[in-house]
Amino acid sequence: MDTAGAPGEVEPILFQVDDGLARITLNRPGRLNAFDQGLAVAWRRVTVEATSRDDVGAILLDAAGRSFCAGGDVQAMAAGGIASGADIHALAEVINTGIRALTESSIPVVAAAQGTTAGGGLGILMTSDYAIIGADSRIGSLYANIGLTPDLSVSAQLARAVGERRALQLVLQDRLLSAEEALDWGLVAEVVSAENPADIPTRVRARAEQVARFWLAGAYSAYGQAKRLVRSQPTRTFAEQLSEEGRSIGAAFDTPDAQARIAAFAAASASRSRS
Repeated sequence: MDTAGAPGEVEPILFQVDDGLARITLNRPGRLNAFDQGLAVAWRRVTVEATSRDDVGAILLDAAGRSFCAGGDVQAMAAGGIASGADIHALAEVINTGIRALTESSIPVVAAAQGTTAGGGLGILMTSDYAIIGADSRIGSLYANIGLTPDLSVSAQLARAVGERRALQLVLQDRLLSAEEALDWGLVAEVVSAENPADIPTRVRARAEQVARFWLAGAYSAYGQAKRLVRSQPTRTFAEQLSEEGRSIGAAFDTPDAQARIAAFAAASASRSRS
């Protein structure tokens, strides 16, 4: 477990690597995991570490408590902890380093997002490649409710995720999408329910870990490269993307893992043909 800070101090992020799985847990439940300076710095540190380690093949992003992430810590803003526009700009840049680390890496990321996700938390959610939420979850923008504009990749990623018109619906209203709406819009991949609503967060996390372990049990490098190809596509022309796909599949073909899997697939197909 990653532990930086004074003895007895509650860490704003928990970080652990176990059998190839890096778990990053936002840990300010009393503030709905909203970002202040401490969480921002910890977020940058652990995301950069997780995406730089050779022993990490999948990343699980979750949060402590009843909500995933409420964005920026409005109470800290009101109390003067963030005193100026320059301060909030600098804070955003710190968090953006972590967002880029996750989205630009070749490691697949699954999010377990229970409860409410709002404001910049929406950007944090979209750093994942596969998002799982609870049946009671709500997701929205809500920036304009406090006179602010989207940050933490919301304007960069939301329209790509749900389309421009739906993105505008979300940022131009104080609307919170229900879990089913978020699924219908394509903002999340799965919705998890439970007979007892109190069990939903545990089931969301369990399902997210199941997805991450699925990646790790398979050709996780190939999953990671597939994620990279899709995420990085906007930086290339169509012709450049085709070329990059060709280069990537060629590199994958030469790996021992791909050679073993191709041979096993061919042998299984031949066996089925003979039966």
